Amino acid sequence: MTKADIVNEISNQTGIDKTTVLKSVEGFMETVKDSLVDGKNVYLRGFGSFIVKKRAEKTARNISKNTSIIIPAHNIPSFKPSKVFSSKVK
Repeated sequence: MTKADIVNEISNQTGIDKTTVLKSVEGFMETVKDSLVDGKNVYLRGFGSFIVKKRAEKTARNISKNTSIIIPAHNIPSFKPSKVFSSKVK
């Protein structure tokens, strides 16, 4: 399902025009991204959590050149579904 499909589905269910729904969906996504960039987690009860995971520094190998490189510590975004959401998908 794409963002356009989500906008169409919400528009059909609510009767709100697609441009308003698109602005709302994009606003939601931008707010979640901004919160994660600031290091804040986003919790949506009954749906899940958008969290920032911290990855430690590690050593990796470049097999073709037979060298080792160090990957610095970094943060990555992650989604953890709620128990209600997970049980419905199962």
